[in-house]
Amino acid sequence: MHSRLDSLIINFDAALRTCAGSIGTTARPSPASKLDQSDQGATLDEKQNVLAARLMRVNHCGEVCAQALYQGQALSAKSQNISDSMKQAAKDELDHLSWCETRLNELDSHVSYLNPVMFGLSFTMGLLTGKMGDKISLGFVAATEEGVGQHLAEHLTRLPPEDAQSRAILTAMKQDEIQHMQVAVKLGATPFPATIKKIMHQASKLMTKTTYWL
Repeated sequence: MHSRLDSLIINFDAALRTCAGSIGTTARPSPASKLDQSDQGATLDEKQNVLAARLMRVNHCGEVCAQALYQGQALSAKSQNISDSMKQAAKDELDHLSWCETRLNELDSHVSYLNPVMFGLSFTMGLLTGKMGDKISLGFVAATEEGVGQHLAEHLTRLPPEDAQSRAILTAMKQDEIQHMQVAVKLGATPFPATIKKIMHQASKLMTKTTYWL
């Protein structure tokens, strides 16, 4: 059983590694590692490599935000059941973070310089939504995962056709995001109105546009 101080130290260390892109490998291997040599596609040219790297940097930052969001929600959840659900979702997203991190290294690129800022904003949002009640918090998860699913679908169309590795990663991530949305709905998520979803979408677009370059 960890003390409160131990928990704070552990969470702070996890936040630093999340933002810095030093998570390393996780329990689930990257979907890209399961591809046969014949399925890995042609070598990317410089232009394709840059595009793939920028898209994967955006997705890595999205997973940084997901870690922060779920951690904040788990801390402020009203019930242990919801807190445990948030922690499990964060564990799944940690796999995504590792996969994107590995792929960025393969593409000889870097994680977003804005990760610490995005982590802080997302953690605060997680805390606030958790304090508004479990149903609101779950509704935020459902709406967020719905938006992430749409975002991943768009990136799958933008990736160079030759980049089978990144495509395998995003496809697996998309499946997990759908599952997280379904779990949140099943647990009693409050449906968010279209206006709120539109605001969330605009905030997400701002994140993607900046981290694409930075």
